[in-house]
Amino acid sequence: MTVDLTLIVLMAAFLAAGLYLLLERSLTRVLFGLILLGNGVNILILAMSGVGGAAAFYTEGTSGRDYVDSLPQALILTAIVITFAVTSFMLGLIYRSWVLGRKDEVQDDPESLRRETEDDYGHADDADRAADASEFPHPAEVRPLPRARTTPASGSRSASGSTGGQAR
Repeated sequence: MTVDLTLIVLMAAFLAAGLYLLLERSLTRVLFGLILLGNGVNILILAMSGVGGAAAFYTEGTSGRDYVDSLPQALILTAIVITFAVTSFMLGLIYRSWVLGRKDEVQDDPESLRRETEDDYGHADDADRAADASEFPHPAEVRPLPRARTTPASGSRSASGSTGGQAR
C-alpha cells in the first residue's frame, strides 16, 4: 500500500469511528468521537496537501515547483488548537455532569418526552382556516413609502440630506 492510500484508509477509519462515537449517549464516548473526528480531519488535510519530501525552505538551486506549500501545516496546527479547546470544554461538561448526577449519560428531557406522546398541533384547525386569512395586511392595503423631494436649484434631496453627488 502506498502512503497516500494508507492515510486515506486511516482517515476513513477515524472519521467513521468518530461519527459512531459522537452519536452515543455517553459524554465520554462523545468526547472520544470528537477527538477522532478532529484527528481524521487533520489526516484529510495532510493527505490533500500534496506529495511529501519536497523542500520546505529556500535553498540555492531549487526550482519553485520543488517547494512544499506550508498552508496545510498551518491549517493542521490551527485545527489541533481548536480540537484541544473543544476537548477541554467537553471535559468540563463531563466533570460537571458527573459531579451533579454521578452519570455521564445524556438524559431524556421530560418535556421532550411529553411532547412526543401528545398531539399539540391541531391539523383540523388548519383545514378550517381560509386561504387568504393572514395576520399580515393585504398588499393593496399597504401604503407606499414617501418619496424624497429634490429641489431643482441645488439638486440635493431634502429627506436624506445628501448632496446628490455634488461636492461642497
